[in-house]
Amino acid sequence: MEDLIAVRNVTKVYRMGENEVRALNGVSLGVRRGEFVAIVGRSGSGKSTLMNIIGCLDTPSGGDYFLDGENVAGLGEKSLTQIRNRRIGFIFQNFNLIGGQDAVENVELPLLYRGIPRAQRRRLAEQALLEVGLGGRMRHRPAQMSGGQQQRVAIARAIAARPPIILADEPTGNLDSRSGAEVMEILHSLHDSGRTVVLITHDDRIARTADRVLCLQDGKIMEEER
Repeated sequence: MEDLIAVRNVTKVYRMGENEVRALNGVSLGVRRGEFVAIVGRSGSGKSTLMNIIGCLDTPSGGDYFLDGENVAGLGEKSLTQIRNRRIGFIFQNFNLIGGQDAVENVELPLLYRGIPRAQRRRLAEQALLEVGLGGRMRHRPAQMSGGQQQRVAIARAIAARPPIILADEPTGNLDSRSGAEVMEILHSLHDSGRTVVLITHDDRIARTADRVLCLQDGKIMEEER
């Protein structure tokens, strides 16, 4: 089966004055459609840089990145934005919710950017909140919810437009163990429904629940566990 995500010999170099920082150093990996892959590594290993490239939030300094057969490594920001909007849902460690808006309004926001009509936005947002178990919290603002509930709102926001790919960067990092377990249950449910999930984590226990684990060290894939 052809990889949905195919990273080929990708490098990412940041220049800080006269110094050069090589965040990624010849990374290659493939993720099949419908797979759940975890990427683990210590702080500074290049995990978030790799996630940003996979998510079309950044471009590599060298190498190729094929997303569903299309080489997106050299595309401009407008094209990358369209790809992100259509194909990828993001979940981050920080929930990134707007404090003055309730749960439904937070989930609707990216749908608004996509130009989806108001009635359809509301229907998709409410459906996504029901899917993550927040049917009774739709009118609550972030300050009225626990950390786990806020992260579930963030997940609802990521899945409301039904993207085929979910990228989760340390989604349990700011949560207690119980809330973290609930978030992982949701991610596995999304995977079971057919979505491709890529999880960045420093927690080996969480990573081992994935189909496959890739270990990143000093900007390189060092080992793979199945």
